[in-house]
Amino acid sequence: MSIRVGFLGPEGSFTEAAAKSVLPTSNHIPFPTIPGCMEAVVDEKVDVAIVPVENAIEGSVNLTLDYLIHKHTIPIVGEVTIPIKQHLLVHPDRVSSWRQIHDVYSHPQAIAQCHEFIMNELPDATIHYTDSTSSAAKDLKENPEKNAAAIANSLAAEKYGLTKVKEDIHDYDNNHTRFVLLSHSKTMPFQDEKQKTTLMVTLPSDYSGALHQVLSAFAWRKLNLSKIESRPMKTGIGNYFFIIDVEQEMDDVLIPGVQAELEALGCGVRVLGSYPCFLPENTPLKNPVPSK
Repeated sequence: MSIRVGFLGPEGSFTEAAAKSVLPTSNHIPFPTIPGCMEAVVDEKVDVAIVPVENAIEGSVNLTLDYLIHKHTIPIVGEVTIPIKQHLLVHPDRVSSWRQIHDVYSHPQAIAQCHEFIMNELPDATIHYTDSTSSAAKDLKENPEKNAAAIANSLAAEKYGLTKVKEDIHDYDNNHTRFVLLSHSKTMPFQDEKQKTTLMVTLPSDYSGALHQVLSAFAWRKLNLSKIESRPMKTGIGNYFFIIDVEQEMDDVLIPGVQAELEALGCGVRVLGSYPCFLPENTPLKNPVPSK
């Protein structure tokens, strides 16, 4: 039976590209929002959800983190990182007059990634935020009368018959996004490349040296941390938890030892997942459609 994979849609999104790069033969099902993808796993409409969690330019996708912590308890079972190439797409009828467009549509992170281009090339355009880059492209296709452009990828251009009038408009070249795969299944058809464990840690109280004690529990065990980030507990100003990525798979000694030491200090510890990470050599974005 084919694995059902929910992704942030519609078709043509970066999330679909990530899904196809790591689970190419699965049944890919689009959902309009990140929460919708997660709820589909909870409701058993899909076996796996893949959602963006961090961009190299704009940082963490807070909606994903907040839903992982506050709304649903779904283990992270995998991670995939793909290159992000943003293009300015227009309806074929608007190619010659694209500099006079009135509106630009895209996901908030994509808009932020292309801030300098928009300010320099389209300073008078009104910005409109969408749930995904592909939904912006789809809307443009369905409403050709709009004097507008979408910021999206080559898959969306091909899927919706749009023209790339400017390629690679993101502000920085090293633009990548990290996606996580969420599932209640503990076994996935992955080949391990490297392993990572993600923990959520809450401090017992706001006292001097609390975070230092947390980090020391990892340091003396020589566990390398690839990321540490604070997020609000949503219980009041100044109340935070920490998301910590450890470059180590869950074992029987080291990470359980960290958990025991932190809990002895009065910290709360929750394992969000221990999982393989992938950096695919080939993704659906490697072979972009040519500009028209």
